Amino acid sequence: MGGAVREPRQLRVLEALESNVRSYSRSFPAIFSRARGSIMLTEDGRKVIDFFSGAGALNYGHNNHEIKAAITEYLASDAVVHGLDMATPAKLEFMETFNSVILRERGLQYRFQFTGPTGANAIEAALKLSRKVTGRQNIISFTQGYHGMSLGAIAASGNRFYRTGSGVSLSGATFMPYDRYLGSAVDTADYLRKALLDESSGIDLPAAILVETVQAEGGINVAGREWLQSIQAIARSVGALFVVDDIQVGCGRTGEFFSFEFAELSPDIVVLSKSLSGYGLPLSMLLIKEQFDAWRPGEHTGTFRGNNLALVSATAAINIYWRSRTFSQGVQRTGEDMRRRLEAIASEHGNGFAVRGRGMALGFDCQVAEIAEATALKAFEKGLILERCGPDDQVAKFLPALTIDSETLNQGLEIFGESLVETLKRPGSW
Repeated sequence: MGGAVREPRQLRVLEALESNVRSYSRSFPAIFSRARGSIMLTEDGRKVIDFFSGAGALNYGHNNHEIKAAITEYLASDAVVHGLDMATPAKLEFMETFNSVILRERGLQYRFQFTGPTGANAIEAALKLSRKVTGRQNIISFTQGYHGMSLGAIAASGNRFYRTGSGVSLSGATFMPYDRYLGSAVDTADYLRKALLDESSGIDLPAAILVETVQAEGGINVAGREWLQSIQAIARSVGALFVVDDIQVGCGRTGEFFSFEFAELSPDIVVLSKSLSGYGLPLSMLLIKEQFDAWRPGEHTGTFRGNNLALVSATAAINIYWRSRTFSQGVQRTGEDMRRRLEAIASEHGNGFAVRGRGMALGFDCQVAEIAEATALKAFEKGLILERCGPDDQVAKFLPALTIDSETLNQGLEIFGESLVETLKRPGSW
């Protein structure tokens, strides 16, 4: 690993043919040819540790061989791969497995809605259903939240760069301050409660309150247990649906399968995507409480709802990792070890650096965007893929595979620490 990174000649093909909108091929200028577990290989023979995990879509690592075995067996059988929302054995097995292993074990009961393949597709469906159920239009969302790039999802997202890119006026959402957005002394849940109960606040009663328990793209901002419980209670009191976006921090990322379990919440709708398939294949769905399943047949549809291959891999992931508490406990232990290592790095340098997160979704706040950018670039030169997040991309985001081995994890953390040291040594840079 390591060594200077020279831009491969093949990347000129991207420059010539692919849209300027491309992003990650700029951040990580290499041709990636193979991958397994937490290691990616480039065409020129470099090994790179992956702390990005496909933006959270690869919780079980690249090419997980146990999950791959289920996929290859299914493909070899000529079973249905694309089936719209037709009934198939793969779909039935997934629903039965998810219901028994994930939902019943947690005392939860939901109906399944398979949406289009992306998280944004699922968010759109959740907002549309909430408006249909309540007859209202307004959505309460939160500062620094992110829910996707389609118009309804981006209207409920806070990032000004993404919102401006939509090119149209975005409406239908009212933003409220997230937990501790105004400092630890201000109860922002109480502020929301007062605003919604005040007939003269100017804020329309919402169809839904949409929240992430950990704002991943927003900077790894973590909501507290009491705050989340208050938000759920507020939704109930004003007749709004309580919707949890668990796209990036669900499926085990925080240590439990759902990120809201620690707060003992019971959302009306749960939005799942990214690592739901267990293999990086597109699969998104809503979990809907039965009394809110108000759809008429075919009222919300899409060509790629029936990704049977992804349903097979999702079932395999559940069977392999979630039939006991062992895996969940391991994720929590690894997350605690990561936090200790990162906090040690932060305290060593001062500079106001801070570490936050839950489970294996952690952020190292560099305070200054240029420090985070230079550190991530240096880390890639040394053999580590590390993404940034936050309003100014000032936070280094750590999303290693939940299955990463300790040696690879420690090596990646060492590379980050070394990269930060070298960045801070640049004279007069900060």
